[in-house]
Amino acid sequence: MKYRNPIPTVDIIIETEKGIVLVKRKNPPSGWAIPGGFIDYGESAEQAAVREALEETGLELEDLRQFHTYSAPNRDPRHHTISVVFTARSKDKPEAGDDAEEIGIFTRDNLPDNIAFDHRKILEDYFNKRY
Repeated sequence: MKYRNPIPTVDIIIETEKGIVLVKRKNPPSGWAIPGGFIDYGESAEQAAVREALEETGLELEDLRQFHTYSAPNRDPRHHTISVVFTARSKDKPEAGDDAEEIGIFTRDNLPDNIAFDHRKILEDYFNKRY
């Protein structure tokens, strides 16, 4: 019998003075996304959040806090993932890196139309302070 388990991931809602940071993905599925990615073997969720934020945005994080966990089996069209979502702040200027084609800072009122995965739901929860 082959076991199939969900894949652990992290997403980080990075707050700046002007809004939150989103990345436009280079790879499918396309769209804007909260910075994040897969947790590596031997790495904690917190370590993965710091690493992914740095790789995708060039940002050093402050005040990393766990926000919520999202685990719907269809949240990622590629496979079943479970994401531990964090919030954090940064005073630095973000720069697109790793698998980010573009980077942007958005507010609740100017979110892009094409948002990947279940990240629109996550952002709605964040802006409505739903835990």
